[in-house]
Amino acid sequence: MARFIDGPEIEDGLRDLGVAAGDAVEAHASLSAFGHVNGGAPTVVEALTRVVGEDGLLVMSAYRVGPPVHLTEAERGRGMTWKVPILAEDHDEKSGMGAIADNFRRRPDTVVGTGVHRTCAWGREARLHTRGYRRLLRQDGRGLLIGVGIDRCSSMHEAEDAVQIPPDITQLTTPPGDILRDYPERRWAVGYGDTPRDAWKIVWEEAVAAGLVRTRLIGDATCHLFRARAVVDIYEDHLRSDPYALFGVERPDD
Repeated sequence: MARFIDGPEIEDGLRDLGVAAGDAVEAHASLSAFGHVNGGAPTVVEALTRVVGEDGLLVMSAYRVGPPVHLTEAERGRGMTWKVPILAEDHDEKSGMGAIADNFRRRPDTVVGTGVHRTCAWGREARLHTRGYRRLLRQDGRGLLIGVGIDRCSSMHEAEDAVQIPPDITQLTTPPGDILRDYPERRWAVGYGDTPRDAWKIVWEEAVAAGLVRTRLIGDATCHLFRARAVVDIYEDHLRSDPYALFGVERPDD
């Protein structure tokens, strides 16, 4: 049976994990992972803002995408791995970011950016944190994963912006022209293919082994806290030194 958890217990759990007043935090969270939260998503958001305080900063992804749409067998046969609809700039629909991120985005004191891959922020200098996580990384902000894995940590993409992944690797997950034609980017975001090795999982395992990650249970949710820059740096170092080994792709002949 799922346990019940309330706001004060979430606050205590976050503080025990290491989140402190004044922290700059990139948060990704699953509401269902807690068990049953009295008050639902607003309770979690309120707990997060109370712990970091007005001198702190809370940033979440507010991507303009809807929840995943079921793939047909024909779509899977074409190599598609997921698809999500692109939502309007001014939408107020349920998004694919989850109930906690949606509630945070809708708060009147949250600042929301523009574009498909926008972020939203609350707290100190929030308006400077609505276009991604680069500034938070420069501030040595923290990453907070609540009931989700490293695959949800959007700041990891900053390493890919800093270091170009070789085309021999990116082509494995780049949808071909016929799929892009049938699922235009203005209407859909689609996943395609895969790489032999899960690069982000490898990075995460290295970070954990190096003692960079604190882990605690809050309710039923496994929660992780870490310096986001430190984990992104591991990824960036791999991309610079040997991306082929990281993704498990054979290096082409020179």
